[in-house]
Amino acid sequence: MGFFDMLTGTRRPEAGTAPRSADELRTALLGLNRADVPYVIGDGAAHGADLVAEWRIAEPAWQTFFIGSQLTHAIRIRMRLAEDVPEVRAVEESWEVTRVGNPPRLRTSAEYTRGGGRTVSRRYTLKRGESGRLEATESFSFDSAQLTDPLRNTTLEAGWTWRGVVFGKL
Repeated sequence: MGFFDMLTGTRRPEAGTAPRSADELRTALLGLNRADVPYVIGDGAAHGADLVAEWRIAEPAWQTFFIGSQLTHAIRIRMRLAEDVPEVRAVEESWEVTRVGNPPRLRTSAEYTRGGGRTVSRRYTLKRGESGRLEATESFSFDSAQLTDPLRNTTLEAGWTWRGVVFGKL
């Protein structure tokens, strides 16, 4: 892996892994959609891509989770399946969001970033343990890798390269 690949998050499948067809990969990526995951993957035509994955921050069932995570950035990953190479070109985009009003609703700021990044949020609770000493127990954890890792791993298992795109077209 080269230096630029490290910066963009590009990963290649294991040597000898035969690439599956684009349709099989698309089906596998869409198969990651489940009711118990905090993201949704769908058609990306409206965003100039083949597929788009993004947080479910607007869905009522997930709002308490994202409020608890104190998420400050909404993330969208646009993916183009380049069958001739074979690689998935992925652009990670994020916007700063804040919660306003009661009940809270999201407001997007003008801050926009493009390229890989990672957001980790943890909350700890202090309480007395059996020994009587204060102990910190993790009561909440959120990691943006919950979105990126399944997409990248599914792509690699299908024998395709995951190429992070920072500059230029998708």
